[in-house]
Amino acid sequence: MQKSHVSRSVVNWFLIVLLFFLGIGGIISGAMLFLSPQGKLLGMSTDLLKGSPFPDFLIPGIILFLFVGVFQTFVAYGLLTRSVWKGPDIINPVKKYHWAWTASWAAGAIMLVWITVETALLGYVSALQPIIAIWGLVLIGLTLLPSVRRYYLRPA
Repeated sequence: MQKSHVSRSVVNWFLIVLLFFLGIGGIISGAMLFLSPQGKLLGMSTDLLKGSPFPDFLIPGIILFLFVGVFQTFVAYGLLTRSVWKGPDIINPVKKYHWAWTASWAAGAIMLVWITVETALLGYVSALQPIIAIWGLVLIGLTLLPSVRRYYLRPA
């Protein structure tokens, strides 16, 4: 992919930073959950999981680590570098944009799915839940802004 002559906007930088911090938080939190499935490293109790299909935090920790942590960090890196990688590009359903642009929209959707499922299974347990939902909406909204779309548009 050739680099476009459109400069990266402040909004693009903001999107990258949001994804990066979200990813690092997901990696750290997810690792703490699967390394200590009883929740002790995060000061949590498995009592929170009553009514869910999980006896402990192992599976939620792995999901958090991979889909919120590693995926978001990978997307932030892709947006930053606009790397040309065949794997992500093959599964990119919107070929007119760089794969990382599509993945950034998916990152927001993942956040919404994550927090919706968590709230459905556990109920409202933390002020972080609405913040995470808003964060997911912000990721999607920023991704869809014209300046961001223009920057990640593939040259014709």
